[in-house]
Amino acid sequence: MLDFIYYPVSAILWFWHKVFGFLLDPASGYAWALSVIFLVFTLRALLFKPFVHQVRSMKKMQEFAPQIRELQAKYGDDRQKLAMEMQKLQSEQGFNPLSGCLPVLVQVPVFFGLFHVLNGFKPGAPSNYIFDANDVASFVAADFFGAKLSNTISQSPEVLASFGTDRIEMMLVGVPLMIAAAIATHFTARHSVQRQTADAAAQPQTAVMNRMTLWLFPTFAIIGGPFLPLAILIYWLANNFWTLAQQRLVFSRIDREEAAQAGAPAVVESTVVDTAPAPESGTDEAADTTKDQPGEIPGVIEDRSRDTDKPGETR
Repeated sequence: MLDFIYYPVSAILWFWHKVFGFLLDPASGYAWALSVIFLVFTLRALLFKPFVHQVRSMKKMQEFAPQIRELQAKYGDDRQKLAMEMQKLQSEQGFNPLSGCLPVLVQVPVFFGLFHVLNGFKPGAPSNYIFDANDVASFVAADFFGAKLSNTISQSPEVLASFGTDRIEMMLVGVPLMIAAAIATHFTARHSVQRQTADAAAQPQTAVMNRMTLWLFPTFAIIGGPFLPLAILIYWLANNFWTLAQQRLVFSRIDREEAAQAGAPAVVESTVVDTAPAPESGTDEAADTTKDQPGEIPGVIEDRSRDTDKPGETR
């Protein structure tokens, strides 16, 4: 039913395995692990522009949050009128709340697509979407520090033994990945929360969501980690590292743009004020201009139109 997701995901994974299989041993667990990591990078690179649009849209929503609350207070009893006024405000200010959900909504089917493809790597399987029998056997036999990429920590000892590993070896690799994924998820969420305005962070709903993203979501990596294939944990960790780096890049770019816009008037003003050349030392113009010059009356503009030097004349 979701073959339109499974085939592209497996095709990207297949491509990167060919690349790293050429550089390394195709049956190496490192080649397969790097293939999963670069599958993440490929998908996130394709979603870079939607992410930038998401950040800008969410920032505008925070800026116009007071106006949104005013509309809710004014038209709270009239749902249809409230919806019309909200659409009007969104069209005037150029933001769309749904655009903030696009990157997440796209990643969810990709996550399940990768989960489904990885579950297809089983001993003796004739194929797995774009992978043939040799690729399946290569993935099943791939050793990643003694653990197997398609196995989970919670599987029975008999199943793990059929893949050539055991629970201890799976835990030695899986537990550090779970902890690293949880830490990366926490810091990614913290970096995003720190960008919120004080007005937005003071809202009760926002405070609840912040606690969930800071603490509950990272906990999923610890609680759900034993039931996820090792390759999914690698995917999760790589995805969060990419998100953290991408946030820093995009947020710093937006900060520079805002600083440039805020500093534009000051630059124009300084340009106007400083256009006069500085007087050279040792000339009469270098004298203290705060003192009244001879023949000048304070507060009166002296007419010097007849006092222009002419060739051959001295003042």
